Parts: sequence; structure tokens; C-alpha cells
Amino acid sequence: MMRPANVASVSISTVVEFLQAFGAAHAAVTSPLPEDTDVAVSGVSIDSRTVQPGDLYIGLPGARSHGAEFAPQAVEAGATVVLTDDAGARRLGECGVPVLVGTSLRSAVGPLSRLIFQSQPAGVQRPKLFGITGTNGKTTSTYLLDSLLRALENDTGLIGTIEILAGEESIPSQLTTPESPQIHGLLALMRERGLSAASMEVSSHAITYRRVDGVKFDVAGFTNLTQDHLDLHGDMEDYYQAKAALFSRERARRAVVAVDDEWGRRLASETMIPVTTLSGSGMSADWTIPEVQPVGTGNRFVLHGPHGVRLQCHIPAPGAFNVMNAALAAVMVHESGVPAGRIQEVLDAADPFSVQVPGRMEVVGSAPAAIVDFAHNSDALERTLQSVRTPQESGRVIVVFGATGERDQGKRTVMGAIAARNADVVIVTDDDPHDEDAASIRAEVFEGADTARRDGGLSCELSNVAPRAAAIEAAVEMATRGDVILVAGRGHEVWQEVNGVNLPLDDRVELRAALQKHGFTPAGAERIES
Repeated sequence: MMRPANVASVSISTVVEFLQAFGAAHAAVTSPLPEDTDVAVSGVSIDSRTVQPGDLYIGLPGARSHGAEFAPQAVEAGATVVLTDDAGARRLGECGVPVLVGTSLRSAVGPLSRLIFQSQPAGVQRPKLFGITGTNGKTTSTYLLDSLLRALENDTGLIGTIEILAGEESIPSQLTTPESPQIHGLLALMRERGLSAASMEVSSHAITYRRVDGVKFDVAGFTNLTQDHLDLHGDMEDYYQAKAALFSRERARRAVVAVDDEWGRRLASETMIPVTTLSGSGMSADWTIPEVQPVGTGNRFVLHGPHGVRLQCHIPAPGAFNVMNAALAAVMVHESGVPAGRIQEVLDAADPFSVQVPGRMEVVGSAPAAIVDFAHNSDALERTLQSVRTPQESGRVIVVFGATGERDQGKRTVMGAIAARNADVVIVTDDDPHDEDAASIRAEVFEGADTARRDGGLSCELSNVAPRAAAIEAAVEMATRGDVILVAGRGHEVWQEVNGVNLPLDDRVELRAALQKHGFTPAGAERIES
């Protein structure tokens, strides 16, 4: 499901020649060329569990073991060649297939996958590829982009946090951005199926771990940068550099960059590829949003572009951040070569920004308003809380949320403080503790909320409730029909990881059940995107 049905195989000698040429900067094959140079390779895998007959299996060092240790399973599954490093070669016994040994192989995986899968061949019709990165808004912007491209009569593909789409076929996602052999396999599958456009979320993990190596985007988009993932990056500078690496000549042809934060402005000034800027806050930019009019739960807005171009847009989702998500999608499509007049035609006729995004401001009940959202960092939580409190509403805002274990610990107290400042009732609970003590995580979040409450003289109610299902029910039990319940942090996720065990947990299911139990009517399948 993650690769094309038909791949023109390459010989082992071609693989060796590629690695030797690539090795001038990154890698070198140190073992002699096997006598049998007619061995065919038709796929790539770095996971022995995903090997298919004809694959090149690449055994790389991992956090707990070396991939070469699983070479026997890969060969049993049909691998025709094994590629590993010196440490892996020492672990190998007799494999029964040719073994190639190289250095710095992680940097070769993406380009080698591109070669074997022929994912983006020169001079061949292939999907126009869009990539979106940033801290918040990647998923929603990608769905909005995909919806607009479909309205423009494209057959589309999508690679993201929630799912992978190759036309109408949906494949559940395990990573925001899959490993590079899967990426190149998917791009080749999309080309094989004749898709004309594809959209991809590109996380900082994907760039850091080289999952998008060998991929070239026609248009790359940047949403924003706020504190997150510092467990990986250490500080905001390293986090920025990871994001900025997408906007290089090797990875993208053009860029659309939102410049409402300092990181976006820096990126726009530093990138060496053609860049178009976008602002929704009055900053100087190529595209601006001077006109926003509330309509129902969402907004109508006008995008002003170069040479007097205007696009009139509508998005039914609340919040200024959703206006920016939609604007980014529209400008990226325009930068890909679609005339503004054609974009306006489909905006008027198809209302493409009304697309439903699972777990992003998903409305589960209307009285009280009961909403599930993926907001899982400080900036996203603050924006979401502000978007659900409108001037005409007199009810309380009740928020249920927690923080993820074994991740950026610095944001826990910050998120607690943000909740206390923006909600009337704060219920701290568990997110995914992973292997960390759940009570300790809750205590840190609670401390942040309690400190903000005391220092700011705030009147919000504050409690610590676990497990998460009980916290959701507690929120519903105290709610009146005029209140807003926001369950934040997990969105579309259906498993909670606790001490290495995945426990079934879907915030939408728990919230719907609690509403029914306490005499409220769930809102069915109605959704608002964020």
C-alpha cells in the first residue's frame, strides 16, 4: 500500500555505482563488488518487517539495536541485497545474498530510494508536490490545500499526521512524515496512479532524521514557529534551523512564508529560493489580509496580492489562525502556477475551505459547545482557547488537557499558566505519559496553572483529575448548556501510550458518551476545522 505495483528494477552494480558517486561527499562502498552483478533491486526498506521481495534492505544503527541484526528476517522476506555499515557487517553472518558495506549511510537512504523507486524522475509527468512545515497549522493547512487542489480538478495525494491518501485510498499514519523509503514509494505510487498534485506535512523530526532527503517540493510553505519539540532540538535556534533546511535549493523550488512572527521574517530574508511572503497581522508582505469579517463561527476575508490581485475567501472555522491556514493554502496554489481568477472561481463555486479535518476543533456537542482539538503546545492552546471564547458568549470556558511525557518539559508549566489565564475552569489530566510518571507530569502542569492563578489574582477553578476519561466526564458533569468544553491535546488520536502499552482512548468518543450520560445531545458528525 506504500509503494507502486510496478517498479523497473535496477542492478546491484547500479546501486554500487550510485553509492560510490554519492560517496564523494557522504558515503563510500568499502566492500568489493560481488561477482554476481545481475542481482535485481526493485524496492528499499530500512525495516525488516516491511521488506518485500526484491528489496534492498538497509541495516542502520538504532537507539536500542542495529538494523543489521534483522538482516536474516529481511532476507527471508525476500530482500535480494543487504547494505550496512562496518558495525553492521561485523554482526552479520552468512546472509545468502550480496552484502554491501558503506559509511554515513543515513544520508544515502533518501537519494537511493529516489533512484530505485523513480519517485521524481526528470522529464516525466508526476504530481506537483507541496510541503508545509511550521509548529502549528500543518495538518489543517495541508487538508485545506488538498481540498482546494481537488476543487481545481486535480486527482490528489496527501501525506500527513492523520492519514495518507493516494487518490481515494486512505492509509492510517504512524508518523507525521514517514521514513524516506516510504515517502519515495508513496510518491512513485502517486505517479503510477496518475495523480496530478500531492500535499505533505513536513515535521522538524522528518528533516532532522533525513526522512525527506531526495524529495524536491515544487512549493514549500511555512506557518509559524513557537516552542515545541525542544526535547529533540534543545533550543529554538536549532528548531528553527531544522525548519529552515526545507527551504533550500536541494529541497524546494519556491517558498511561501508567513511572516507574522520573527522566525518567519528571518526565514524569508535568509532563504536562497524564490520566496513569497504572507501576513495576517499588518506586517509588510507580498500578500496581506486587511479585511476579515466574522460570519457564523468562521470568517470571510480578502487576500490582497501583488499587482492588485484580490481573492475573496471563506472559512467556517473560528480563529485568526484558521484565516492564515486558508490564506497559506490559497497563496501556495497560486505560486504553483494557477491564475488567481481560476482560484476565485472554485472558491466561489465549491467553498473548498469547508473541508472537515478530524480532531481539529471537532464539534462533538452544541449545547454545551463540546470541542476536541489537537492543541498540544503553548501557542496552539492559547490560540484555541481564545477562539472558543467570543464576545457574545456569557457561558464559561472549561478546558481539559495535559502534557505529553518524555517530551519538551519546559512547556508544561507554561501551558498550565495559559489555561488559567484563558479559561474559567481548568481540569488538568493525562495526555500520553509514555514511560514517565503521569502524576508528576500533571503536577507540573497544575503548578503552572496554580502559580498563574495566584500571581494574577485569577478566579478560575482548578482541579487535577485522572484518568483522562474521568476528567472529560467531570467537565461535562459541571457544564451548563451555555458553556464551552474544550478537550485539548490529542485530537484525532485513538490510543494513549502508558508505560509502553497502547490503551484505547478517543477524546471524541469519551466526550460524546459523557454528553449522552448527562442528558445532553451530541452534535453527531458536525465539525469545525482548525
